[in-house]
Amino acid sequence: MQGISRLRHMIGTIVLALAPAPAFAIDGALLPRNLSPWGMFVSADIVVKTVMVGLAVASLVTWTVWLAKTIELRRKGALALQRTRALEGNTTLAQASARAGDAHDAVAQLIQSCAREAELSSGVLDDGLQERIALRLERVEAAMSRQIARGTGVLATIGAIAPFVGLFGTVWGIMNSFIGISESHTTSLAVVAPGIAEALLATALGLVAAIPAVVIYNHLVRGIANYRALLGDASAQLMLLVSRQRDHREFRLARAAE
Repeated sequence: MQGISRLRHMIGTIVLALAPAPAFAIDGALLPRNLSPWGMFVSADIVVKTVMVGLAVASLVTWTVWLAKTIELRRKGALALQRTRALEGNTTLAQASARAGDAHDAVAQLIQSCAREAELSSGVLDDGLQERIALRLERVEAAMSRQIARGTGVLATIGAIAPFVGLFGTVWGIMNSFIGISESHTTSLAVVAPGIAEALLATALGLVAAIPAVVIYNHLVRGIANYRALLGDASAQLMLLVSRQRDHREFRLARAAE
């Protein structure tokens, strides 16, 4: 009886050893060990890596432009508001020009341009002078508007193309997954998962680069519009100042003739 028991035990062991593994069993060594963002980046294809690095650089450029333009708009906007308020008081063009001096901010250049045209006109205050001053102020406003808007175009570009660049990385990752399936002749998760993960990471980076770029671009556009409005107010104050000086001179001439 003891020999029969041993024989049964040996037969059972052999059967278990020869039995096929379950169809859903996956070799643990084949499974991707690190599906963290950095791990996916390291194991990604060179094309997907290039896409990811490009999107990361685009995101860095977006935040750099936001910081630089925010500081510039606040500084220039505060100075423009200060000079515009100074023009609202009881002052003359000569006094405003003396206060502006050789400064290079936008309102100071408006004042200097206005004073330069008055100087070239030999102090003759007429309708022609006002028209010439208006043309000069318009040109200076346009130049200052172009200057303050520099750098914002790259945000519009990033916001427009970053999703498509991420989509390219997604398509490339999916292609790698299908190639892996074809070469291994299996649909195992170990073959499909890395390419799918890389594809999704590229898509996520595309959105991370594009969404802030669009939001920041719209925010800066509103700030630039407010700055342009300040320059328009300064130009209007200068035109009023020239008009008042002209009226005062004509009034003095009329009183002298009497």
